[in-house]
Amino acid sequence: MPPAALIPSSRPLSGRFLSFAEREELAILQAQGFGVREIGRRLGRSGSTVSRELRRNAATRSGGLEYRATTAQWHAERAARRPKPAKLAGNAALRTYVQDRLSGTIAVPSGAAVPGPAVPWKGRRHGPRQDRRWASAWSPMQIARRLRLDFPEDATMRISHEAIYQSLYVQGRGALRRELTACLRTGRALRVPRERSRRRGKSFIVPEVMIGERPAEVADRAVPGHWEGDLILGLDSSAIGTLVERTTRFTMLLYLPRMDGHDSGPRVKNGPALAGHGAEAVRDAITSTITTLPEQLRRSLTWDQGTEMAQHAQLRIDTGVAVYFCDSHSPWQRGTNENTNGLLRQYFPKGTDLSLHSADDLAAVASALNGRPRKTLGWRTPAETFDALLRSDHTGVATTG
Repeated sequence: MPPAALIPSSRPLSGRFLSFAEREELAILQAQGFGVREIGRRLGRSGSTVSRELRRNAATRSGGLEYRATTAQWHAERAARRPKPAKLAGNAALRTYVQDRLSGTIAVPSGAAVPGPAVPWKGRRHGPRQDRRWASAWSPMQIARRLRLDFPEDATMRISHEAIYQSLYVQGRGALRRELTACLRTGRALRVPRERSRRRGKSFIVPEVMIGERPAEVADRAVPGHWEGDLILGLDSSAIGTLVERTTRFTMLLYLPRMDGHDSGPRVKNGPALAGHGAEAVRDAITSTITTLPEQLRRSLTWDQGTEMAQHAQLRIDTGVAVYFCDSHSPWQRGTNENTNGLLRQYFPKGTDLSLHSADDLAAVASALNGRPRKTLGWRTPAETFDALLRSDHTGVATTG
């Protein structure tokens, strides 16, 4: 029952919300028989805003949907009060349903629970995370959507996926146990703010070096000298660089040895990249490798957005090679290089220490790969096709040696 006199809100409403004066005008226009779109035009509001206001804040005590401005204002101010009690905190059945889908045990067909192995989270590149555990591990989105199927007639068994995330991560709304974050796919102990993920760009990448600015001649592979590059990573942050020429599929491998001081003490935050594949080391390795080629065969280089290419501007000055970056999460834009990396995993399997291989080892593997006949080259080898380019009058040199 609304009070006889409305008490002004402690905080003035922003322009996003209807004011009391607008609600009075809305009530008059509705009584005169105007539709929601016409009322919206006269108020300077969207028709959906008017429709939502009539549905949410109408007086229902008489059993109808008569709209009164005073009652609607009271409904709106009551709904705007903060903090609100968490929905999971006041609904035991809903809370039990959510917790069972997050952390329910895995069982064999006979019904016996399977605890699963103890798998500690070792990675340090993605922030603190809970140790993993075997559980039913439904995502909050799966839980929220499944509720509508399991309880189609029960409106109290409804919750949004965002409310579940807030109950796990937000202090003061923790109706769920914090350790249940281990059952989420990411296992994050802290939530990554959405705005932070949106701004997670690379400061060294500007629009002028994105793949959309790359010359059209690169796409059809008709002109040689355009390369794709990447790193393949191994155990203990070891790495090997790869360069693949788009037209001939000729492969060159970059030797990235450990730097002095690696493993000699605790890792220094923001210190030099002693693992051997920092920006300076990769720049120097590319420069020393690609400058052995004539200028006509080093026109451009396409890379992903890894920080190892932070010194691409200096690389362009040193080598004359134009560097372009793929879009985020778009490895197909360097398809030739990705395919080559898959072939290289035959020699450098995942989970092995790549720093054990010498520069001669890399040269031998590159030679073996370049000596394989390729269907796309008419069953010629990349080495033969590349040598033909070097012997042509276009390049003016003799052979790869």
